[in-house]
Amino acid sequence: MATISLRGTPATTSGELPTVGTPAPDFSVTKADLSEATLATYAGKNLILNIYPSIDTPTCAQSTRRFNEDVAAMDNTVVLCVSADLPFAQSRFCGAEGLDQVETGSTFRSGFALDYGVQMVDGPLQGLTARAVVVVSPEGIVTHAELVPEIAQEPDYAAAKAAIQ
Repeated sequence: MATISLRGTPATTSGELPTVGTPAPDFSVTKADLSEATLATYAGKNLILNIYPSIDTPTCAQSTRRFNEDVAAMDNTVVLCVSADLPFAQSRFCGAEGLDQVETGSTFRSGFALDYGVQMVDGPLQGLTARAVVVVSPEGIVTHAELVPEIAQEPDYAAAKAAIQ
């Protein structure tokens, strides 16, 4: 378990992020078309998991925009934005913003948040995912893991990109 905060109010996560250098845990999320995506879906590609509480918050929206810009210049890389939002909300946001370089995945019918240790078990956003970034190599190995200590803070984009280079 890890302690994070939302504007100074503490919250606890369900576990710890995967450790750099270890195989990424398998996962399942629901894509925009209601199909399932798993770790195997992205085999052979760099995968950036941009994990956050809800697309309908300013910082989550900004991280989606930023990764959409960044991934356009990155070869063999997919950004999967993961939240508890329904796929319809994720698609609505990306469509309205013209974001076509990122993919979205909903945790609404999966154990992703527990498998990656990011489910908030208390605090004002209990039940949602904490803000985190996990980078997985084409071979399925975790090369970067960041649990953002303050939910309203953006992740370290440069560190995520450097984990791919």
